Amino acid sequence: MRRLAVAIRFLTRLPTPRVAMREGDFAAAIRLYPLVGMVIGALVAAAGWGAAQVDPWLGALAALGVWVGVTGALHLDGLGDVADGLGAAHGDRTRMLDVMRDPHIGSFGVIAIVLQLATKLVLLHLLLPGDWPALIAIPAAARLAPLVWARMLPSLRSEGLGASITGATRARDLIGWALVLAGGCAFLPLLLATPLLLIALGWWFRVRIGGMTGDVHGAGIELFETGLLVTAVLA
Repeated sequence: MRRLAVAIRFLTRLPTPRVAMREGDFAAAIRLYPLVGMVIGALVAAAGWGAAQVDPWLGALAALGVWVGVTGALHLDGLGDVADGLGAAHGDRTRMLDVMRDPHIGSFGVIAIVLQLATKLVLLHLLLPGDWPALIAIPAAARLAPLVWARMLPSLRSEGLGASITGATRARDLIGWALVLAGGCAFLPLLLATPLLLIALGWWFRVRIGGMTGDVHGAGIELFETGLLVTAVLA
């Protein structure tokens, strides 16, 4: 329960009981990220379904507002930083990391965040109110990705989120969540796209960026969610 509280506190703005963290709790909490994603998804689905009874666009806006609000725009911030870094790097990886570390946002970051929010809004409108189960599963599946990437891809920094969770995922964690995902695919076939997105995004991060940082994990979760939303719409 202590590590679950740590995961909820980091990934959301939901109230959690105060717990005394022990060494290694923050890194180990990554194993519970998909469970926190399911909580996020349930809140998003409930808001979207309820508001969609009045109007589908209102449902999409409510779902998006809860999605951003409950996560504190944490992953959107990472997406903006990655976009700024890639836009300003011009092939220089050191410059890219310096720009990503800068707390200020640039034009590339603004454009990426606006496009991401607009894309999610339209896709949510196409899904609601009928496909609310997909909205519970998508944030959970997207938060499987850091477990895989933290184990399989190198960290680009010696400190920070990306470095702290490197290697924190155990083989049995991946096997356990893979079995859960396989069971979920029986009910929601859209989840079959999860391994493909994991591989595609992981490959792109490795080739284009060189590895993982906290910002890259955040951007990856955002892109993963959008990819699954597109899959749900097409399905």
